[in-house]
Amino acid sequence: MLSRLRNGAVRVGEAVAGALDRAGVIDRSRLDETMGLAWPRIVTGFAIMSKNTVDLAVIGYALGVSAVAGLGYAFAFWQLAKFVSIGLAGGTVSLVSQNYGGDESERAGLVVKQSLLVAALLVAPIVAGYVLGAERLIGLVGGDGAALSAGTTYLVVTAPALAFEFFNMIASRTYAGVGDTRTPMVARAGGAMLNVVLTTWLVLGAGLGVFGAGLGTAVSIAAVGLVLAWGMTGRSYFGRGASPVPVGVSGPWLDAGLTRQLLRVSAPLIARRVAEGVVVFPLLWIASSFGSATVAALEVGRRVRALLGSFSWGFSIAASTLVGQRLGAGEESLATAYGRDVIALSAVVYVLASAAVIAAAAPIAGVFVDDPAAVSATAAFVVAAAVSAVPLGVDGSITGSLRGAGDTRWPFVASMIGLYAFALPVALVGLVTPLGVGGLYAALVAEKLVPAGLNGYRFRSNRWQAVSRQYRPDAGDAEEEVG
Repeated sequence: MLSRLRNGAVRVGEAVAGALDRAGVIDRSRLDETMGLAWPRIVTGFAIMSKNTVDLAVIGYALGVSAVAGLGYAFAFWQLAKFVSIGLAGGTVSLVSQNYGGDESERAGLVVKQSLLVAALLVAPIVAGYVLGAERLIGLVGGDGAALSAGTTYLVVTAPALAFEFFNMIASRTYAGVGDTRTPMVARAGGAMLNVVLTTWLVLGAGLGVFGAGLGTAVSIAAVGLVLAWGMTGRSYFGRGASPVPVGVSGPWLDAGLTRQLLRVSAPLIARRVAEGVVVFPLLWIASSFGSATVAALEVGRRVRALLGSFSWGFSIAASTLVGQRLGAGEESLATAYGRDVIALSAVVYVLASAAVIAAAAPIAGVFVDDPAAVSATAAFVVAAAVSAVPLGVDGSITGSLRGAGDTRWPFVASMIGLYAFALPVALVGLVTPLGVGGLYAALVAEKLVPAGLNGYRFRSNRWQAVSRQYRPDAGDAEEEVG
């Protein structure tokens, strides 16, 4: 039976691959490489994103809409900090993939060491600020009453786990940069399953409420960090998974030229991610003016989009790795072909996935809230989130290609325009016009649609190829001004 199922799955896969090739979406040989890197990262993305989603669903079932809104406030602060780690990790994978692709493994390992040092300097004050100022921070965004209490508790309990999350992001990107996305997938998926078990038991079994949800999440994130640390030091998991660019105490930890490159590539990524995180706070404040039910609905929509974004985790990192390695080997035309094909594949996948979510919007909303009015409001946000996921997915593959080249400044500017020139203004219009909550729907779409268009223009211009030349192994510390 298993053999027949496996053979059937293989035949379906071959048919799909052939259809995509014939349709001009992606070359079959590049599809194999892309999916080999992407599917473990997609699973990893679902595993990571599921933590907050599971917490939201369990708390919604146990405590209701106000507690869901409180977690929404806390998630905004958690996400802001996590975005810093994603930006730094993005710079890490860019330099690791190019140096590893250029047969400079020792130099790639030194990049990782410096990334970890920078991560430690960044995360320490964030954790301290969240633990000491949680209640004030949640209150600033509009939280009050039960929502304030829930948000404060969750943020205090989960904040220390950010130290592990910073390490986890860098470790995952390091593995991706050398072409291994399976090792972090296994670790992250295991952490996700642990989180489901712990959160469900602590909240529903032990009756610890929001504290239990936060504790389950924190413990599962720490467990992932400990597992990844084993492989990152060059040790294998039963003969597999040892990092080919291991981190050890011996050897140099600092290189001025590499430090400048890491900061130069990472800074725009961090700034872009932080700006994406910051814009959530005024959106939550606007939503709070319509009541806790709207805050909860907005957060559910954002969680659904985050889960859909898991596909982009895979396609984006595949684009970064494959484009970066081809550029590191000096194969610019092939790098362009890989980037173009991954972008087209992501567009097809996101149209199909988003359509499925839109069709099931009401049942999805019912997982998080049970009041009929709340379900209706939440379903509307789920639809808006699913629509916005299409440009999100396409943009993820475009920016992944640009990131593989070290071209991180343009995507930063594009993101700022989408967020602050379009998304936030249209949401604010809803406060003073009959558009109302519709302004938040439009904001969800605009913040992803505008950057996708601008970054697509950049990719077609091929200017990113010129940018990449200053980061390749033979470039040394040379600076090149590229617009």
